[in-house]
Amino acid sequence: MGEITKISPELKALLEKQHYCFSGEHSAVKICTWTKKSLLDENVCYKEKFYGIRAHLCCQMTPSVGFCTNQCIHCWREMEYTAGVKMNGILDEPEEIIKKSILCQRKLLNGFFGNEKANRKKLNQAQEPMHFAISLTGEPTIYPKLSELISELHKLGKTTFLVTNGQFPDIIKSLKELPTQLYVSVSATNEQDFKKFNKSCFKDGWKRLNKTLELMPELKTRTVIRITLIKGINMKDEKAYAGLIKKAGPMFVELKAYMFVGSSRKRLLESNMPLHEEVKEFAEKVAELSGYKIIDEKKESRVVLLAKKDYKDRIMRFD
Repeated sequence: MGEITKISPELKALLEKQHYCFSGEHSAVKICTWTKKSLLDENVCYKEKFYGIRAHLCCQMTPSVGFCTNQCIHCWREMEYTAGVKMNGILDEPEEIIKKSILCQRKLLNGFFGNEKANRKKLNQAQEPMHFAISLTGEPTIYPKLSELISELHKLGKTTFLVTNGQFPDIIKSLKELPTQLYVSVSATNEQDFKKFNKSCFKDGWKRLNKTLELMPELKTRTVIRITLIKGINMKDEKAYAGLIKKAGPMFVELKAYMFVGSSRKRLLESNMPLHEEVKEFAEKVAELSGYKIIDEKKESRVVLLAKKDYKDRIMRFD
């Protein structure tokens, strides 16, 4: 028998203090700010506005707490507790992760039943989350049973939104079932900046990311490139961003402001957060050079959405 894949007790304690609920030894859930806002009828996530992903039914989770290949300067993750880039030993099983993630979601939302401002209908619906955002923290493609996790969620009638740093193109290529929507994170336009901003543990990290981008046109699912814009650092080289977009040919491109949160505050300044107007101005230039156009935006989230054309089914409908 191999050892169980675990993270350090220090990291677990730190994350629990930050209101993470563990759904396994290396899997966890955390309620998104926008889920909370939606339950109070205050606002919704930009993903609801852009794609129809209902914020109150979204479960923000990860099967890879502490495991990542990169040390991106803008990441909120506690990098000093990185568990590694490979999971060895006994893993959390997909069925258990799903079952316990739903229980975690319910546990974390329990306090809303005592809040008279909470929308009761939404709160009751939220007991059975329908949209699984496989992101939160860590790199999900490190989890060896990712393909089974996605398939199990789809079998249960759930939708999946996978966010990856693109360091494992072969894993993405080998997925038996693709997520409902695949996001690839990009925050550099050349190898030198990639090494400086993303700090991959792989010497060929830039090649790996580009291999993932080259793979995107053949993936039969909704694809997104998410560009995190950090003022004074990577808001430059619009032509090079356009080149990467042309290479990948994603259905959508999100240009989103870096947010001054979590442990990124140890490395960056509040002034590195661009205003929505600055994000939009940069997005307009990238759109023009890439053959895409601005089709939506959400000022509160400082994010702009690009596509070649606005798709009829962009906003997904659910029964």
